[in-house]
Amino acid sequence: MTLGLLGKKLGMTRIFDGTGNVIPVTVIQAGPCPIIQIKNKEKDGYTALQLGFEAKAERKVTKPMAGHFQRAGVGPVRLVREFRTEVLDGYALGQILDLGLFEVGEKVDISGISKGRGFAGPQKRCHSSRGPETHGSNYHRRAGSQGASADPSHTWKGKPGAGHMGASQTTAQNMTVIRVDKERNLLLVRGSIPGHNEGYLVIRKSVKGIRKKVVRTQVAKTPVKKKA
Repeated sequence: MTLGLLGKKLGMTRIFDGTGNVIPVTVIQAGPCPIIQIKNKEKDGYTALQLGFEAKAERKVTKPMAGHFQRAGVGPVRLVREFRTEVLDGYALGQILDLGLFEVGEKVDISGISKGRGFAGPQKRCHSSRGPETHGSNYHRRAGSQGASADPSHTWKGKPGAGHMGASQTTAQNMTVIRVDKERNLLLVRGSIPGHNEGYLVIRKSVKGIRKKVVRTQVAKTPVKKKA
């Protein structure tokens, strides 16, 4: 994983670029995030930075976590996450990371808990096709056949069916950073991101990045001599 920040989704709005085009954006409160723990290979087996976000009342913190925050020299926080990184030089306990990590036009990956939709049928949940609408048909929005009776005698994993929809970990990849406001700790990204307003987010530098276009060169074919 790459280094990033923790944040909170504030909502969606729109801005205008220099030519007057409308850009739908999501406003995120990203950081400031203090470094709570620095993990190394000698002691922990891997290298990572543990960050925190949003202050929390001391009376709501357990004694083990209160000691953990006290060793880092930071106040109690509500959200704690780790970011894997191979470079630990230049980081110290209690150091504050802000939006200086991101630039306008950069691609980021944003993870959050999607909105819960409750219990949903297979047509809404898995986008399956509907049944016939004629009279006498009891097969309008059902899941359909789930497997033969003799072989394999069980339902294959991954078949579309009714169940709990949403409220799961979701990641939106390659989101474009439109604006960075360091003074107010606001990050504007193009488009929508998972989760409801006031939901917590993990913002990382994009893993995939921009795919480079491959230019194919045409090779001249050698003429084939016809037999006389």
